[in-house]
Order: sequence, then structure tokens, then C-alpha cells
Amino acid sequence: MNISIAQQAVDEWIKAHGVRYFNELTNMAQLTEEVGEVARIIARRYGEQSEKPSDREKDLGEELADVLFVVLCLANQTGIDLQKAFDRKLDLKAKRDHKRHQENKKLK
Repeated sequence: MNISIAQQAVDEWIKAHGVRYFNELTNMAQLTEEVGEVARIIARRYGEQSEKPSDREKDLGEELADVLFVVLCLANQTGIDLQKAFDRKLDLKAKRDHKRHQENKKLK
């Protein structure tokens, strides 16, 4: 699924199951909350913090999907074509960062 199709799927879901999009500030707060849940899993599962029994049941993929859903909501409600923005960003990063990363001794 490309990003444009994902944006359309989210919009259709909102229209079918939601009343409307939450406003942008609410969605930004929701995004922060979801990123925090991802951070908690990463810190405990892959970092040095202890993982509680209740943390072991958390699905990282599901939490990342929550982040993506809210990002797509924000893109939809602010009129951003995320596919175009992503493609531009990937092109920029390829041009700007290729040599820099290839020459980074820390990555060898």
C-alpha cells in the first residue's frame, strides 16, 4: 500500500466510523501519546530498563501503526500529500546524506 492509498483509507475510516477528525491540537497530543507508548516498549525491550510482565504483552507493531494512523490523520486534515512530501524527503536525504554516512567512521 502506498502512502496515498493509506491516507485515503484513513479518511474513509474516519467518515465511516468516526464523527469527524479530532482537531489538529488533539491529534498532536494523541500522536505524542502514541510515540510515548512506542518509546516505552523500545526502552524496556531493547534498552536497559526492566520490562514489566504487562509490558511483554505490548505489540510494537500495533503501537507503530497507531503512530502512523495519527500521522495520516494530521496529513489529511492539513491538506498534505504525504506521498509527495515523503518522496521529496527521501530524494533530499539521498543527495544530502549519502556521502556523509559513507564517510562516517562510527558506522563502519
